[in-house]
Amino acid sequence: MTTAELVLPLRARDLRPADLPSCTWSGSPHHLQSVTRQLQRARIGEVDYLAICPPSDIPVAKGGIDYKPHEGAGYLWQLAVHPALQSCGIGTFLIEAAELRIKSRGLRRAELAVEETNPRALALYERLGYIAYDRALDSWTEQSPDGSTHLHETMCVQLRKAL
Repeated sequence: MTTAELVLPLRARDLRPADLPSCTWSGSPHHLQSVTRQLQRARIGEVDYLAICPPSDIPVAKGGIDYKPHEGAGYLWQLAVHPALQSCGIGTFLIEAAELRIKSRGLRRAELAVEETNPRALALYERLGYIAYDRALDSWTEQSPDGSTHLHETMCVQLRKAL
């Protein structure tokens, strides 16, 4: 068996409404409606929403930074990497790009939450220097395959990192 390594340059840019049809890998139609609402908030500066793109300029990862929930910090959320490209360093690139955005606003702390049932993501965040400081129950509306929605409740680890 022959193996080869392919290295693609990546760049971080603002996610645009026109990108959403190519982001169906990131969640249900209900989730993409939420992203659309967040892009409206991005226009007024409350959040940043990033797309990570190879030369094709089609997003392979996305994530938001909300500046409202935690005073003096950017809160990372709705982070996603295309499933076929996970464990290739793209999530690290996304988080580092988000941290640069937070610092560009003069803030020196990033925060995020991860479900306790997601040990791979927790390991990534810890490897990148995030430190757990609390646990909290969180919930959001999810869409089932049949189109119905339900409330998803889960325990999350809250993490932060000084930038």
